[in-house]
Amino acid sequence: MNSYDHDAFRAAYDKVLAKWPADRESVTVPTPFGPAHVNACGPRDAPPLVLLPGGGGATSASWYAQAARLGLDRRVLAVDLVGAAGLSGTRGGPAPRTVDDLIGWLDAVLDGLGVREVSLGGHSYGAWIALHYALRRAPGRVRRLFLLDPTQCFAGYKAAYLLHALPMLLRPTARGVSAFLAWETGGAALDPDWLRLQEAAAGFPAAKPVTGPRPSPQRLRGLAVPVLLFVAANSRTHDTHRVTTSAGELLPRGETVVLPDVSHHALPPAAPCELGRHLTEFLS
Repeated sequence: MNSYDHDAFRAAYDKVLAKWPADRESVTVPTPFGPAHVNACGPRDAPPLVLLPGGGGATSASWYAQAARLGLDRRVLAVDLVGAAGLSGTRGGPAPRTVDDLIGWLDAVLDGLGVREVSLGGHSYGAWIALHYALRRAPGRVRRLFLLDPTQCFAGYKAAYLLHALPMLLRPTARGVSAFLAWETGGAALDPDWLRLQEAAAGFPAAKPVTGPRPSPQRLRGLAVPVLLFVAANSRTHDTHRVTTSAGELLPRGETVVLPDVSHHALPPAAPCELGRHLTEFLS
């Protein structure tokens, strides 16, 4: 049985969104796959920074901690992923089926925002999309790239992670989401408003996400733009050592920062101060 409640989801979304800076505004832009919802803040004439959330119940609203800091001198543009939990949607139109579809979707988002060249970042599945986009559009459209504990980019999932995630994926419920997050984060204290949003997203009528293999070593070695990789030290999603080692070997202009005492699914709200400091320096 689908336990999704649209009104509860929207109320939880708006409560997390209230944590954004006071100048936040909502922007909707057209794409071939339906309207894309963007939460924006910061000076309109400042360098643009596009942020993509993870999959599952993650939404652009979850970037509030980074928006508060980076929005001081950047135009922060956080996008709800097409067909995923959030306020973007296919609205009866086609859903993306391939990586090329996702690239076309993000092209349309940037075009609709009037952005020619960006610094681009993403968390988890959003980082996977951001990396594929940079591999196809940089240099030219992507100036700098940051990846926050990306999945399926430099290492695969741990088997234990997939086993714990499977019940939640097969029958998403608020209780299942909460139990899964408690396991992956090691019982860490999480923002209760953010946690409620993850629970409210259970059963969201999302399209099947586009998946695929990790980028080839040859393509990664050819990525010409600077890349800042953040890895969650306590992540149960993948082997952090394998991620850092692989990225170090493959990215010609890559820098890796290990974030201590944080897990994959506690990000981005629970990101330690190191993230903001390193990201600010990287973007500058």
